[in-house]
Amino acid sequence: MGGIRFGADDLAQLRFAISPLWETVAALRAVADPGGHALHLPWIKRALALPRPALPAGLAVPAPRCPLAEFEEELSALDGPGGEALRAWWEAAVRPHWPRVRAVLEADLAHRTRQLAEDGIQEMLTRLHPNLRWTGERLESPELDRGELTLDGGGLTLAPSAFAARCVLLPGRPGTPPCLVYPARAVGLLWERGAAAGDGLARLLGRTRAELLTRTTTPSTTTALAAQTGLTPGAVSQHLAVLRDTGLVTGHRYRREVYYRASELGRSLLTGAA
Repeated sequence: MGGIRFGADDLAQLRFAISPLWETVAALRAVADPGGHALHLPWIKRALALPRPALPAGLAVPAPRCPLAEFEEELSALDGPGGEALRAWWEAAVRPHWPRVRAVLEADLAHRTRQLAEDGIQEMLTRLHPNLRWTGERLESPELDRGELTLDGGGLTLAPSAFAARCVLLPGRPGTPPCLVYPARAVGLLWERGAAAGDGLARLLGRTRAELLTRTTTPSTTTALAAQTGLTPGAVSQHLAVLRDTGLVTGHRYRREVYYRASELGRSLLTGAA
């Protein structure tokens, strides 16, 4: 049973991040094991036609340095061979779908930060994955195969992953704490072409606004909604403004982004339409 031991300072130093480098490596592993990643089969069927690089033995993806790192920034910190092969795989297999993947990861982060505010650190940690257990000062799981890790006061980074099938611990670096990667929520919706709104709701709001309302059942940014629907960010903003003015969605700023979520009235409308 592997575990992460926290000190008092470490709980105050928890942070969240998205790692495009880790997603690139995890996506490559998903293609190599389709049976273990059935949720990604629509994407895997297309990715199988692409040239796949061989990962160097013992490749260790480092923990992300900042919450919203770019792929090239993370790649520059990768030690050892394999960088060019990973860049080619990112460009061919992951980058074309990155806005969609990132939208799922951002929605997970919004959920976790809200859960942290409402239920506290310990509850949030144990809900990251069913196999995680909090024992008072130690987060443990049979999936953590690095034995016992004692944090040094610098905290821990938490990173949701669309392609991870289990929790994984990424090693830290000087000035960068280790990172716990965990499977993100709602990955089953990742490759859906679109959630069709009910005809009645579409007649009431218009099909585009009805679809946007449907997609804000989890917090979403304008950029993410544009990537999911094929609309321009400007068009999404205009429709969201109408939905917000009518009380169907609310907007909450988190760092540099505004996350939109269906209000209680909007969710009631969706429930009635369903």
